[in-house]
Amino acid sequence: MCAIVFAFLAASGARHLEFSNDYRIFFSKENPQLLAFEHLQNVYTKSDNVLFAISPANGDVFTPDTLEAIRWLTEASWQIPYSIRVDSVTNFQHTYAEADDLVVEDLVPDPSSLDADELEKIRGIATTEPLLVNRLIAPDSRTTGVNVTVQLPGVNPEKEVPEVVAFSRNLATRLLEQYPELEVHLTGVVLLNNAFSEMALSDMKTLVPIMFAVIVLVLLLLLRSLAATFATLLVIILSIITAMGLAGWLGIHITPPMASAPTMIMTLAVANSVHFLVTFLQKVRGGESQRDAMLESLRINLQPIMITSLTTAIGFMSMNFSDAPPFRDLGNVVAIGVVASFLYSMALLPALMLLLPVRHRSGPGRSAPIMDALANLVVERRKSVLLFMAVLVTGLISFVPRNELNDEFVKYFDERVPFRVDTDYVTDHLTGLYSISYSLGAGEPGGISEPAYLRKLDEFANWYREQPEVKHVSTLSDTMKRLNKNLHGDDPAWYRLPDQRELAAQYLLLYEMSLPYGLDLNNQINIDKSATKLDVSLGSLSSNQTIALEARAQQWLEANAPASMQAHGASPAVMFSHIGKRNIHSMLVGTTVALVLISFVLIFALRSVRIGLISIIPNLVPAGMAFGLWGLLVGQVGLALSIVTGMTLGIVVDDTVHFLSKYLRARREEGLSSPDAVRYAFHTVGTALWTTSAVLMAGFLVLVYSPFELNSGMGLLTAITIGFALLADFLLLPTLLMALDKGESDEKTVHTDPSGSVV
Repeated sequence: MCAIVFAFLAASGARHLEFSNDYRIFFSKENPQLLAFEHLQNVYTKSDNVLFAISPANGDVFTPDTLEAIRWLTEASWQIPYSIRVDSVTNFQHTYAEADDLVVEDLVPDPSSLDADELEKIRGIATTEPLLVNRLIAPDSRTTGVNVTVQLPGVNPEKEVPEVVAFSRNLATRLLEQYPELEVHLTGVVLLNNAFSEMALSDMKTLVPIMFAVIVLVLLLLLRSLAATFATLLVIILSIITAMGLAGWLGIHITPPMASAPTMIMTLAVANSVHFLVTFLQKVRGGESQRDAMLESLRINLQPIMITSLTTAIGFMSMNFSDAPPFRDLGNVVAIGVVASFLYSMALLPALMLLLPVRHRSGPGRSAPIMDALANLVVERRKSVLLFMAVLVTGLISFVPRNELNDEFVKYFDERVPFRVDTDYVTDHLTGLYSISYSLGAGEPGGISEPAYLRKLDEFANWYREQPEVKHVSTLSDTMKRLNKNLHGDDPAWYRLPDQRELAAQYLLLYEMSLPYGLDLNNQINIDKSATKLDVSLGSLSSNQTIALEARAQQWLEANAPASMQAHGASPAVMFSHIGKRNIHSMLVGTTVALVLISFVLIFALRSVRIGLISIIPNLVPAGMAFGLWGLLVGQVGLALSIVTGMTLGIVVDDTVHFLSKYLRARREEGLSSPDAVRYAFHTVGTALWTTSAVLMAGFLVLVYSPFELNSGMGLLTAITIGFALLADFLLLPTLLMALDKGESDEKTVHTDPSGSVV
C-alpha cells in the first residue's frame, strides 16, 4: 500500500510535464556553436521562419493567376502570429531609375492587370536578380516561395510554435481552396521546431501501446502465469508513472529522446520482475509452498537485482556527460524508473504473488533442458567455443573503424513525416533549409560603405557561389551594385560596386528611406553599420560536408580578408554538424567513468577482484561487436548512436551479474568445480537471462518503428548490443571462467535429476 501511495504522489508531478518544441534544446547553454548563433540572432533580425513553396500545375509561376495567389498569400502571411517580415517575388523591392529619381516599389503590384510583355519583363527581372533566384524563385520559374520571418517572444514556446504552425497550415489550406491548381509545401525553422514536439507526441501515442502489447504477450508465453503477468504489469506501470511524475516535479520537458523513456523503463522493469518470478515459479512448480518459494527467490535474487539496478542506473546516468541535454534528461528519467522498478519488485511484487493464486504446474520449464544442453556443450567444448567467440569478437570489432561520424538533421525525421517530405521537395525545387551565416565586420561604424570592404564582401560571396554545395548567397554587395546601376540611368555597365565611400553611403541611405515598413535592411546590417550579414543557403549536406565547407570558407577568409572580417559561420546546420562529434567525445568520458564505477561495484559485490576483472570483458565486447556489425552494414554514426555504448553498458551488465552470482554461489556455497558451477548457473538463471534479453530486445526494437531516426537508430543498435551481450554471457563468460577461475575447490559435482532440478 505504501508503494502505491508513493507512486501516485510521484505521479502527480506529471501535470507539470510539457512538450518542448525548440531545436535549441539539443545544445547545452555553453555550446560554442549555439552561442555564436545566438550572438548573430541578437545583432540582426532573427531568422526563424516559415517558408511556403508554391508550384503551379502548369509549371509557370509567371501567370496572372499564380502571381495573384502569391500576392494574396504574401499579404495574408503578415497575419501569422509573431511575423515581422514577409518576402516574396510580388513584394520584392524592385528599384529602377526615373530621370534623376530612384524608384523603389513592389515587383508585382497588381498581377491581374499584367499583359504578356509585362509578365516576361517581370520574369526576366526575377530570374536574374541574385537576391531572388534560388531563394524565392527557381531558375526554371516552376516554383516560388513566400518566406515569413517570425520573432517568437519565447514567453511560452510550448504554445507559440504550434500557434504559428497551425495558422500557417490554415493559410496553406485556404490558398489551395482558392487556387486548387497549386501545390504547396511548408518548411522552415518553425516547422522544424514543431516537428520535434509532434514526433515526441507521436512516439508516446504509438510506441508505448505497442510495447505494452508485446510485453503482455511475451510474459504470458514465458511465465505461463496470469498472476505473474498481472503483477509484472503493475510494477511496470507504477515504475513509469513514478519516473515520469518525478520528471515533471524536476521540470524536465518532454523531447523526442525523452519520449522513449517509458518504453525503456518498461523493458528494464520487466527484467527485474522476471528474474524474481522465474525463480519463484520454478520453486512453486517444484512443489514448494508459495511462502517458501518466495523466501528462496528473495534470498537468491535480492542482491543480484539490487546490483543490476545500481549498475543499470549508473549506465544511464553516464548520459549526463552528453553534450545534448535531452539525452541527459532521458538518462536521468530512465535511471529513476530503474530504481523505482527495483523498489516495486522487492516491496510490491512479493506481496502480490502471495495474495494472488498461482497455478501449480508440475515438471521443469520448457527451456530448462535446453539450458542444460547448452551448458554441457559449453563445458565439454570449452576450447572450441572460446576460439569461436574470440574469432567472432575480433572479426566484428575490426569493422568498427568503418563507421563514419555523420549526420543530417533533416533526416532525423523519416519520410513518413510531412516536414521531411516538404523539406526534401523545397530542397529539390527551390532552396535549402541548411544555411551558414556570417557577421562580417568593417572595423568601424559606418565602415560597410567603404569600397574596399564591399569588394572583399563581394569576393567572399562570389567564392561561395562557386562552391558546388551552395544554392544561394545573400549579400549587401549585390544590393549596392544594383543601386549603383539604377543611379546611373539603369546602365548595365554600372552594375558594379561604388568606388567612393560617401557615394555608397548616400545610395544606402536613399534606399533605406524608400523601403516600406517591415522590409528594411535590419536583417543584413547592424545598428551602427559596422558589419553586415552574409547568408549562404545550402543543399542537403551531411555534417562532415558542412564542417568541410565551413573550414574551406575559413581558409579563404584567413588568406584574403582583413582581421575585421574574420568570423566563424553560425546556423542550426553548423550547430547540428558539430554536436555529433562533441557528443561522442563527451560520452567517451561518461562511458569510461561508468565503466570504472560499475567495475568497482562488481568487484565489491562479488567479493573477488579476479571475477570482477573477468566480468569486464563480456560487458565491453557487446558494444564493440554491435558497432562492428553497424560499420559493416550501415557505416554511419550520428548523434543518437553516440550514447549507445554508455547506455547499454548498464543494461548488459545485468546478465553478467546474474550469471556470476549463481556461479559464485555454486562455487562458494556448494563447493562445485568451475565447470559444474557453470552448469549450475545455466540451469538456475539461463532461462531468466534469455527471457529478459528477449524482452529487452523486443522493447528496443519497438523503437525502430519511430519516425524519429534518433530513436529508431538508437533502438536498433541497442537491441543488437543486447543480443550480443546474451551471446557473450552464454559463450564467452563461462569459457573465460573455466579458463581463468581455477583457484577454488573442485570437490563436488553437480547433477540434474530427471525433472531438471539441480541436486
